Amino acid sequence: MVKTVLLYPIAAIAEIGGCFALWAVIRLDRSPLWLVAGMAALLLFAVLLAFTPADNAGRAFAAYGGVYIVASLAWLWAVEGVRPDRWDASGGLLCLIGAGVILLGPRD
Repeated sequence: MVKTVLLYPIAAIAEIGGCFALWAVIRLDRSPLWLVAGMAALLLFAVLLAFTPADNAGRAFAAYGGVYIVASLAWLWAVEGVRPDRWDASGGLLCLIGAGVILLGPRD
C-alpha cells in the first residue's frame, strides 16, 4: 500500500505535465520543444504505473483514476492559478473514496 501511495501521485504529476505540454504548444503557443519534455513525462508516467503492486492492470488503472482527478485539481490551482470550488473538491473526494474501495476492497 505504501508503494502505491508513493507511485500514484508521482505518476499523476508526470501524466498531467506530459499532457499539459501538448496543451501549452497548441493552446498557449509555446515552443514545440515542450513536446520533448511532455513525451518524457508521459513515458515516466507509464513506467511508474507499471510498477504499482496491483495484480491486474485494469484495477491499477481504475484506482489511479481517482488520484489523477485530485492531482488535476491541484494542478489547476498550483499551475493555472484557478482555485477549485466546492464541487471540484467534493467530486475529487468522492473519486478518492472510489479509488480506495477499488484498491482496498476484499478479494476472493
